[in-house]
Amino acid sequence: MTAQTNPESAAKVAVLSFIEALNKEDFKAARRFMADDMKFEGVMGSRDGADNYMADMQKMKFKYDIKRSFADGDDVCLFYDINMGGATLFCCGWYKVTAEKIAWFKVVFDPRPLLK
Repeated sequence: MTAQTNPESAAKVAVLSFIEALNKEDFKAARRFMADDMKFEGVMGSRDGADNYMADMQKMKFKYDIKRSFADGDDVCLFYDINMGGATLFCCGWYKVTAEKIAWFKVVFDPRPLLK
């Protein structure tokens, strides 16, 4: 068996490109990486549909500082700090990608700093 270089998966590239577009506030570009019927689950709520999710992102304009990313097939995991305006929180996101588009993702973090 020989060692091989493992290029980044298409799923990981799609998720990282999505986050990069959000950081640049290029919401049109970010939307292209999402399936129309995308589902989001978060600590503070959930969203059905990419357009609903993107409408929220355009208002909130979060900034992401990715610390680590992992991919296993169509599953991508990110650890990142997210600047939510009044607070920066450490988060973990699990993204499921189908046909190079985000089909669903779940984000977990400790919400206590937001509840003060």
